[in-house]
Amino acid sequence: MTRIIDISVPVYSGMVYFPGDAGVEVEPYHEITKGDHANLSVLKLGSHSGTHVDAPRHFVDGMAGVDELPLEALVGPARVLDLTGAAGSVSAAGLESAGLGDAVRVLLKTSNSGLWDSDEFSTQYVSLDDDAASLLVDRGVRLVGIDYLSIEKFRSRTTHVHQTLLRASVIIIEGVDLRNVDAGDYQLACLPLKIRGGDGAPARAVLIEG
Repeated sequence: MTRIIDISVPVYSGMVYFPGDAGVEVEPYHEITKGDHANLSVLKLGSHSGTHVDAPRHFVDGMAGVDELPLEALVGPARVLDLTGAAGSVSAAGLESAGLGDAVRVLLKTSNSGLWDSDEFSTQYVSLDDDAASLLVDRGVRLVGIDYLSIEKFRSRTTHVHQTLLRASVIIIEGVDLRNVDAGDYQLACLPLKIRGGDGAPARAVLIEG
């Protein structure tokens, strides 16, 4: 029996966001209770709010924007790796031992997934280290996702992880919620908003099982 698992986080006023980015506001603009014919809201949020896709243009001027990403990279078989035991960062060896194998789309389930229970940003999230990013590129991975708001270490003095992945046109999904997902193989569908020339965009992401 087919099961569809929503791995997106809800968007709402006051939700957690990466320090220095724009916060999120969802405000009513028209309201039936105030005599308007329909309900309509105004959304104010950054392009990297909640569950979102990083396009290469996010860190590399002149590379593809979110509207130019190949849809076939965003939809297809994906492997969820159990890395909940990783402390600080996910290493290349950690990816291997978790079963990276020949997967072309990879979602990293870490202890970060528990952070979605809080509206306060945690600087102690698990990230991806430099060697692990290089391994993903070397293996021909087309997409990698992680279960918090950045794949890079907080306040990293470099942007090596983003640069390594995005310069190789590896799509990054940040902010997925994998609390209710077991390690294993699924079908992924992750479609970001089609923002012309966008450096990234919020997305609805689901895993299909069965």
